[in-house]
Amino acid sequence: MTTSVSDTAHHHDDRLARRNAFILALATALAGANTTVMFATGAIVGAQLAPVRSLATLPISIFVVGLAAASLPVGMLVRRYGRRTAYQMATAAGVLTGLFGYLGVVWSSFPIFCLATFSAGFYASAAQSYRFAAADTASDAFRPKAISWVMTGGIIAGVVGPQLVVWTKDAMPPVLFAGTYLGQAVVALAAGVILSFIDIPKPKPAPAGTVRRPISDYFRDRSFLTAVICGAGTYMLMNFVMTAAPLAMIACDHTVDAAAYGIQWHVIAMYAPSFFTGHFITRYGAPKVVSVGLALTAFSAVVALLGITVAHFYVALVLLGLGWNFGYIGASAMVAAAARPEERTHVQSVNDFCVFGVMAIGSFSSGQIVTTYGWDAVNWVVFPIVAAAAVALVVGTRRRVAAA
Repeated sequence: MTTSVSDTAHHHDDRLARRNAFILALATALAGANTTVMFATGAIVGAQLAPVRSLATLPISIFVVGLAAASLPVGMLVRRYGRRTAYQMATAAGVLTGLFGYLGVVWSSFPIFCLATFSAGFYASAAQSYRFAAADTASDAFRPKAISWVMTGGIIAGVVGPQLVVWTKDAMPPVLFAGTYLGQAVVALAAGVILSFIDIPKPKPAPAGTVRRPISDYFRDRSFLTAVICGAGTYMLMNFVMTAAPLAMIACDHTVDAAAYGIQWHVIAMYAPSFFTGHFITRYGAPKVVSVGLALTAFSAVVALLGITVAHFYVALVLLGLGWNFGYIGASAMVAAAARPEERTHVQSVNDFCVFGVMAIGSFSSGQIVTTYGWDAVNWVVFPIVAAAAVALVVGTRRRVAAA
């Protein structure tokens, strides 16, 4: 049996894609740890520094604003300088996260701490696009697996971040978390070194005479629109509930360590299924995987409403993480499939801007709801949003099947 030139090229591409996915998974582990630290500590520090308790989760909301604000600029940097250079430039935001966080808690400055969380959001926005970077050098068949491989780095992030909090929260007494934020800066530097080894060609300019579609045309593509709605709904709910969870656990007389471990199990659950999610997408299709993610997200809210013991919080957060994995990776695969090669980075940036913009709305409301109406109210919000995303998925999938 002879091997065609095309088969050989695909084999070479997937070998490179595997190498890049491995490197990006390591970078995701460290960059994700930076984010995990902020989620585990942000609301707690916010409650200590904010002028009023209702602003306790404002730092996490500003983190999400940083995510949204950076999504388009990161895409422009990628198109102009390539993935490796753009990501190393974004590493500076990760270092500043730790430095501003340290200054914020040492000086008891709420504005400086909010600046730290904005920097963390900017850094996380670049890290979120690592999944698309892995797809750049992958064949169509390997692309869902490449995305999934990168997401497995979050498993390590789910351990490193909370452990960094537990080990260093009292390292510089009497200031809680001062050592933790300096540790963040070191972790971000290490991620920047790892990113220097990726090998992803700079995006090629569109062929002469090619006119890039206006953004409005992207949203006329049913597959893209469905992916955005499902991705935004899944990610917003995950962030909405996770932001409130540490604050709710403290309010229920659980310890800081218990809250940190709750976030640890949540983040591990977010990324652990990534070993299999790409395979599931290839075998069953992205829409079915997304539907499972939405169901798990709804089930997490049911568990949270059943009680306020540590076990209830942990099980709910694990289910929330699993729902995010299936929903978000499935939606990401739908976005990657909907993009034309010359539009890939732009389509991805538009998608991330929409997802993180919706997240920002949810994050800003999370603190108000949990402090004013309580933990139960946070979880009741989950059901109508899951239902709306499910309807969009069903309608979008049926129209695509009918068009085919």
